Amino acid sequence: MLKQRVLTAAVLAPLVIAAIFFLPFQYFVIAVAGITLLGHWEWTKFVTMSSRFSAFIFPAIILLASLGFVLPVSENGMSLSSLSGGTFAVIGALWWLVATVMVLRYPKGTRGWAQSNVMQQGFGILTLLPFLWSVLLLRAYHYDATPFLGAKLVLLVCLLVWSADSGAYFAGKRFGKRKMAPSVSPNKTIEGLIGGIAAAIVVTLGAAEYLAIPFSSLPVLAVIALVTAFASVLGDLAESMFKRVAGVKDSGSILPGHGGILDRIDSLTAAFPVFTVLYFWLA
Repeated sequence: MLKQRVLTAAVLAPLVIAAIFFLPFQYFVIAVAGITLLGHWEWTKFVTMSSRFSAFIFPAIILLASLGFVLPVSENGMSLSSLSGGTFAVIGALWWLVATVMVLRYPKGTRGWAQSNVMQQGFGILTLLPFLWSVLLLRAYHYDATPFLGAKLVLLVCLLVWSADSGAYFAGKRFGKRKMAPSVSPNKTIEGLIGGIAAAIVVTLGAAEYLAIPFSSLPVLAVIALVTAFASVLGDLAESMFKRVAGVKDSGSILPGHGGILDRIDSLTAAFPVFTVLYFWLA
């Protein structure tokens, strides 16, 4: 299984990096929107409706409406100070505060939403729509003056999450003893969490320096990396919680060794909104 995961990641990572840097902005929007729609389709496995297609329609309409009618898609003028994608980024960051409470309380508190398809669909929208707009916000950042700065920021978040995931895996495997959230994910340990956050901070500081990404100070960037890395772990735990409630093992099977799209981007769905808000406000 590990070998298959590594091979899949080895193929996907270069494709993701190439798309971030070389796709024209409008095509980048289409690519991220497509990934988000696939995520919404996989989320229908967590919704208690007889038809997955019925559960998919409303989130898909909301996503497409935000792209086509609510928020003009442009690489210019997208910022947290205007009624734009920044609104979704802030909503996403706030949602992950709520999701933290849900994960910490699990399995208590599930009675209110475990059988509510409206709330389950809402959780999917709160998870995936802010992810979409946070990625677009970062990619469009100062696009006119420095076209590749936004691409570097998107890559930085990916590197942060990937390093947190790898650091947590190896630290947990070597030192893991104390369970972090046994009722949600029995294999995750506090030692793994510490190792993942430490790896994320080191990689983020090094990558930001190498990529010449502007930030106000090293301590500020370290704090942003710390909070974002913690959020990425929470994203993984939240999806595990929703899968447990729905009684499913993986969100899909499109990625060998990884499961579905959601299984691969669960950490990113939390990391992008949190990083976007913190970077735009603090860095």
